[in-house]
Amino acid sequence: MLQRYDERNADLKYSVNGVLRHRDEPGISPFDSVVQGGDAVWEGLRLYRGRVFGLTEHLDRLRRSAVALGFAAVPTHEEITEALVATLAANNMWDGVHVRLTLTRGVKLTSGMDPRLNTGGGTLIVLAEHKPPVYETTGLRLITSSTRRPAPDVLDPKIHHNNLLNSILAKIEANVAGADDALMLDARGFVAETNATHLFAVLDGVLTTPHTVACPEGITRQTVLNLAAEHGIPSAVRDVSLTEFHTAAEVFCTGTMGELAAVVAIDGRPIAGGEVGKLTSRLAGIYQSHAYAAGEPLPLAPPA
Repeated sequence: MLQRYDERNADLKYSVNGVLRHRDEPGISPFDSVVQGGDAVWEGLRLYRGRVFGLTEHLDRLRRSAVALGFAAVPTHEEITEALVATLAANNMWDGVHVRLTLTRGVKLTSGMDPRLNTGGGTLIVLAEHKPPVYETTGLRLITSSTRRPAPDVLDPKIHHNNLLNSILAKIEANVAGADDALMLDARGFVAETNATHLFAVLDGVLTTPHTVACPEGITRQTVLNLAAEHGIPSAVRDVSLTEFHTAAEVFCTGTMGELAAVVAIDGRPIAGGEVGKLTSRLAGIYQSHAYAAGEPLPLAPPA
């Protein structure tokens, strides 16, 4: 699965601490903490007809992550939303947009990893792109990566940080194997997630997802669990083995960038006969309708 370049993004503007720049204009200092050591936190947002789904939940998680890392100052929800709206308005964006929010520890006085070298406050980056859900609707093929998700005593997954080498190594394995993405196990050998998304399996008629002991608490994941309860679909959150995923009736992954996407094969084993499962299709429709209706409205003008 390779994301495609969208010509509508040729002249997009991005924001760094409220200053808008053309995509080709550099705006990040080489002394910034995100360059020096991946010392930053991030969130992915999706814009649906002038509404951002789960905006408060995403900003809450961004704040928790920044506080956990001891950032000296964290912008308020209102300040971040103001920068978000300004960026979207500058690009005349309204629908089918993905936004990457990044908050770094800020610019250092000199190179080094010591946070005491950061004295000027954080750097807030808002990057919005025209980008529909990135996964093919016909289903994904996964391989199991040899790279494990670290345990909380190594790096707490509750911190939604920019240090993504663990995921990138797994993605490289998937690329070499000709798969779309990589399934990743935790340190105990249970399924954690993919290199980019959370996973669900239909096991004995129950919608089942792994505990988030070695991966972030997904906002899309929790929304799917909530919607399943509302629609009378039994669900469970527990440790799930790789064998259970290999033999599941259906599998799908969840995330802001790709919404719900069916998995049709894992390690060469077909899932749901290699087709998109019925419950997967049903939940994907329920989720998309919910996201369009329940997003937080922003003061944006619709296209003429």
